[in-house]
Amino acid sequence: MFTLQIHTVDFPQPLPTTVATTSSAIHSPNPNNNLSSLSLSELRGIAHLFRHLPSSTTISNPIARTTTVFIVAVPNYLSPDDFLLFCGTHIADFSHVLFLKNDGIEHSYSVLINLVNQLAADGFYCSFNGKRFRPTEAEVCHVYFIQSVEYAESAHIASTPPVGYTELPTCPVCLERLDQDTSGIQSTLCDHSFQCSCVSKWTYLACQVCRLCQQQDERPTCSECGTLKNLCVCLICGFVGCGRYEKRHAIKHWSDVAHHYSLELETQQIWDYVGDKYVHRLNQSKGDGKLVTVNSRCTAADGECTTCGYDEDSSFSGALFTSKVDSIVDEYNNLLASQLEAQRQHYESLLAEAKSGKESSISRVVEKAVFSKMNDMQAKIEMYTEETKSVEERNQVLLKNQQLLQTKCKETEEREKLSLKSKDEKILDLKEQIRDLKVYVEAQRKLSNMGISDGKGGSVLSVESNQSSSNSRRRSKLGRRRN
Repeated sequence: MFTLQIHTVDFPQPLPTTVATTSSAIHSPNPNNNLSSLSLSELRGIAHLFRHLPSSTTISNPIARTTTVFIVAVPNYLSPDDFLLFCGTHIADFSHVLFLKNDGIEHSYSVLINLVNQLAADGFYCSFNGKRFRPTEAEVCHVYFIQSVEYAESAHIASTPPVGYTELPTCPVCLERLDQDTSGIQSTLCDHSFQCSCVSKWTYLACQVCRLCQQQDERPTCSECGTLKNLCVCLICGFVGCGRYEKRHAIKHWSDVAHHYSLELETQQIWDYVGDKYVHRLNQSKGDGKLVTVNSRCTAADGECTTCGYDEDSSFSGALFTSKVDSIVDEYNNLLASQLEAQRQHYESLLAEAKSGKESSISRVVEKAVFSKMNDMQAKIEMYTEETKSVEERNQVLLKNQQLLQTKCKETEEREKLSLKSKDEKILDLKEQIRDLKVYVEAQRKLSNMGISDGKGGSVLSVESNQSSSNSRRRSKLGRRRN
């Protein structure tokens, strides 16, 4: 199921009914055709093609079939008149044809066609899907049934995918690189390898992805970090980013803008970020590695082809054989995908178990280390507490000893003061005694000189002042002694 959102640059411009439409209508087997009801218009804008995610689109799916078809790219060497001639008699079943031209892509344009009924749409699809526009050229017509068409003047709104849809590239080469379940293209005539002629004819360097694939002399770099390794280019917008083994800028681009598909430049394989798998079309034989040529029809005129081996008698058997091969390939692909998914889940569970075991062992080791560290710290705290108590006890003892010593020191100082005081008094007393002795000795000497011995025959005179002073001195001496 496909939808189309168009970013309009201007308003649709009507185109006149040309000679080509008249000629095609005249040769039409439908007698009820009416050219007056056919509307031709031209619009400048950018087309965004979206695919529904759950299921792929095939013509056998009645839900996907509509009366609106979209041709992704028509080469520019076909003018609108030439394209109508290419459609032939089917133009009689057209009700409206819109030629959508993108100014950024000069080599091609897109066409949106509304048909009168579902039978006409199915006939147009079967006749032109996978057909070359010219037998001598490489360009192939890719037709899509469109469920709805929306027009928006905002580029952001037009490029935003509806819920449950993903955007597909509008480059026909990039579309053919995707597998048939993703792009809806059943078969291709080329694998679009390096320096492929059909790629160079289609792109004219307009598609960023094809230009990077063809111009191998220029080494691209990551748009964010500038690395040259493990590069992926977005199929939708051409963003070049590094993959999951570098700094994951391509994955970041997918998460930011929801562009699901990217081409690995090294392997030339397309990766789907949502499905987490490769969605590149495989066109190579598993036996000899050669390219498998898939011819859905002979593009030459009747009776002119002598090389392809296609005829009407073998068409049914070839289609049956191709359907059987496709079913077998699909079965083995599904089996391989399921086995790979089972292996992925198995190894992811092993990784999860290893990670949980590692985390639990780390947590146990950390808990053990923390427990031992806490025990050591607790033992040190207890030891320091005991030491603190012993120091406090010693401080108490020392304080008591200090008080005793201070008391004894005070007592000793008082005793020394008293002893010094008594000594001073004794010294004074001795000094007075010595003075008295000196006076006595001096008196005796004077008496001896005067011829008086022991004071006999002499007269004694009273000296009151001296006696009173001597008495006071004696009293003071006696008082000092008593003290």
